[in-house]
Amino acid sequence: MRKPRMEETVVEMKGILKRFPGVLANDHIDFDVKAGEIHALLGENGAGKTTLMNILYGLYKQDEGEICIRGKKVTIKSPKDAIDLGIGMVHQLFKQVPRHTVAANIALASSPDFFFPGSKAKEKILRISEEFGLKVDPDAEVWQLSAAERQKVELLKVLCRGAEILILDEPTSTLTPQGKKGLFSQLKEMKKKGYAIIFITHKLDEVLEISDRCTVLRKGKKVKTTPTSKATKRFLARWMVGREVLFKVKKKTVKKGKIVLEVKKLRVLGDRGETAVKKVSFSIREGEILGIAGIGGSGQGELIEALTGLRKIEEGRLILSGKDMTKASPREFVDAGVAYVPEKRVEVGLVPTMSVKENLILKDYRVPPFSKRVFLNLSAINRSAKEKISRYNVITPSPDTPAGILSGGNIQRLILARETSGEPKLLIVAYPTYGLDVGSVESVRELLLKQRERKSAILLISEDLDEIMTMSDRIAVMYEGKIMGIVNAGEVTREEIGLMMTGTPWREIPNARA
Repeated sequence: MRKPRMEETVVEMKGILKRFPGVLANDHIDFDVKAGEIHALLGENGAGKTTLMNILYGLYKQDEGEICIRGKKVTIKSPKDAIDLGIGMVHQLFKQVPRHTVAANIALASSPDFFFPGSKAKEKILRISEEFGLKVDPDAEVWQLSAAERQKVELLKVLCRGAEILILDEPTSTLTPQGKKGLFSQLKEMKKKGYAIIFITHKLDEVLEISDRCTVLRKGKKVKTTPTSKATKRFLARWMVGREVLFKVKKKTVKKGKIVLEVKKLRVLGDRGETAVKKVSFSIREGEILGIAGIGGSGQGELIEALTGLRKIEEGRLILSGKDMTKASPREFVDAGVAYVPEKRVEVGLVPTMSVKENLILKDYRVPPFSKRVFLNLSAINRSAKEKISRYNVITPSPDTPAGILSGGNIQRLILARETSGEPKLLIVAYPTYGLDVGSVESVRELLLKQRERKSAILLISEDLDEIMTMSDRIAVMYEGKIMGIVNAGEVTREEIGLMMTGTPWREIPNARA
């Protein structure tokens, strides 16, 4: 494979058109990437960027258009074809075998044969990891690694296969600020060596920080390709959603009321019997947002399930509005005024095959006005659904549309409409804007702040530090099941939160305020 010259166009996609039943996903899109360049690809959910990259990686075949790699027209029928052409893709969800070693994972991805000499794999891993600053222990099992280390494993997999064109899909979604800084340093090193990098992200600050050019898609069409030096966050957002987007959160001063939730020395087990939540204590008041930051897998999921009756509490107490709910069932939590917006929207948050209107009454179908003892009150259900669809701006063909076919942003608005319309005492929200475009992010955050103004106590779990710092009144940081500290949002820096996310207690951080 010929090594491309710096700034030589190595990927050129011309007039790419891709249709799915009832959807024009890519409408004659032109896109190119140069050697020694980081090219950011932006767009709302459903804008067509993932489809375009799946075509380049051989997961889909375009209906029209052509692809040229290093100036030569090619046909890419499968990921193997893409790999043979030097194209590698790092997926948003890591494709790894947790109980295998780093070397075994990379060997399985790199070798055409099932068996791959371990010593050769280690030798290659060490050489490439040294060259790009991707140091990781080849003998460590993947489950033992941090998110940043697992990200390095994914990069090593594509580099060991000889890829010189890299597609990175939301690569910072699980990283701490320190982990993101390390990744960007590694990408800049690859750029210097002539690698062509396509960087898919929803985070506009990252686009401005890391990319040389950016391309914006909207509703399947290319809106703009521009040097990043000539772009601003405001213009990028407007090109993405077709309107002005407000980036500053307008968080009104809300007087905090009485304590709604008290968590006292909670201990909760994980799925393997290990202690996932270790003596955790905190409280939340009316009109307050308590944000919980932490790397994924630090015990947040088990904590949320304990607070909603979905997981048994081994030790400690859970008090809701003065009532002991330690052993309460999920139904009792619902009846006590607890609302829950889960991380897994489709798997847990709704029934995808049921209609929008049916999903909107999943919690209230038993009570008036939706229930007439034995039978449902269909007219009341229809009226309520239309009112909520309008008030929460859920874009759907009709209330009878299956909820599962809605976009990510509309699914989230649907769940929020159901969970917040009953004025809950406690609202637990997990990763509310994960994977959403800037327009949907703005909408969801506005809904949460309105709920805060209505005096709900809100527990916000997120890995997005910008979201945690701008939305929260106080911030708790979890690491390996423990809380490293609880601080006022305006009295902590990103770097200090990042240190707590990697295991440094607040009291041990230099210059930390008591």
